[in-house]
Amino acid sequence: MHQAPLWDVFCCVIDNWGDAGVSWRLACALAAHGQRVRLWIDDAAPLAWMAPQGAAGVQVRRWAQPFDVQALAHEPPGGVWVQMFGCELPEEFIAARGAREPVWFNLEYLSAEPWVERQHALPSPVMHGAGQGLVRCFFFPGFTPATGGLLREKNLLARQAAFDRAAWLAAAHGVAPPREGELFASLFCYEPPALAAQLAAWQRSAQPVRLLVAAGRAAAAVHACPGCAVQHGALRLHFLPQLAQDEYDELLWACDVNFVRGEDSLTRALWAGQPFIWQPYPQPEDNAHHAKLDALLEWLQAPLALRRFMRVWCGAEEGTLPAMTLEEWGACVRAARERLLAQSSLAERLLAHAVQLHAG
Repeated sequence: MHQAPLWDVFCCVIDNWGDAGVSWRLACALAAHGQRVRLWIDDAAPLAWMAPQGAAGVQVRRWAQPFDVQALAHEPPGGVWVQMFGCELPEEFIAARGAREPVWFNLEYLSAEPWVERQHALPSPVMHGAGQGLVRCFFFPGFTPATGGLLREKNLLARQAAFDRAAWLAAAHGVAPPREGELFASLFCYEPPALAAQLAAWQRSAQPVRLLVAAGRAAAAVHACPGCAVQHGALRLHFLPQLAQDEYDELLWACDVNFVRGEDSLTRALWAGQPFIWQPYPQPEDNAHHAKLDALLEWLQAPLALRRFMRVWCGAEEGTLPAMTLEEWGACVRAARERLLAQSSLAERLLAHAVQLHAG
């Protein structure tokens, strides 16, 4: 029987768990397409709560420094290598390939900026070290057919169709039953400049608001705001524990508006199809995150109120936050989601490109 190809995916966890989250989703997506995957990760601790169930076809291996060549005793390097976000592969691993010439991807960060289409899938010869003479392919996730696409599970739409919001709210993490007409919002953020202003606006709102706050930096940012209280005016806060990836998806599906950050939760918010506010990873040294935000807003064809809200939320623009127009924002997100669903996924494009490179 023909054995499925083996992919070696390398992840170096820098901060905020995003590296581990995206790497795990990619490994699972490849396995769901019949591939065998080894995920080499230098800190697997986040996977204990992020993906406690594991996944068929995915082996999690410890990436030690220096690399333990004995870890390859039972199976040498696979036919496809993926270095996540530019992490450098261990020289010992590369040398252990023997005479085999792998398909080698450098999977980059997600951006809607126009240059991504120009840089996507370009080859890069390796000029030194154990990999000298090999060629890497730079693969850029993105929002258009001319990029690498977005991570999307094969069963995503079926899971969403079967989701019961009322049952989730009744059963999930001790969340109290909704009040009449209550707005549910999720908060997963860094430290957005306009957070305190938005909390104050919700406290004064004529509509009751429940804010479900993610663990970690989001919870710390809320606690640091003046006048933070579990219940203040129209606003009630609920602090969540660490959520597995499937549970986080359900949180987004259950809420009327989602505040998200970074890369993985942005993608999940798009698939959720609910109005969302995005905070890119802050890069204060050159404010490169402002260009990333503007590029996403342009691709979204976002209405003016949504553009201004996101720019003020992230500190790209001064002023007050505009009122939320969730019906208009939701229509914008759903239209973007439909455009994305008409495209193939990141895993599918990686697989197709691997076949193309192998044939070449």
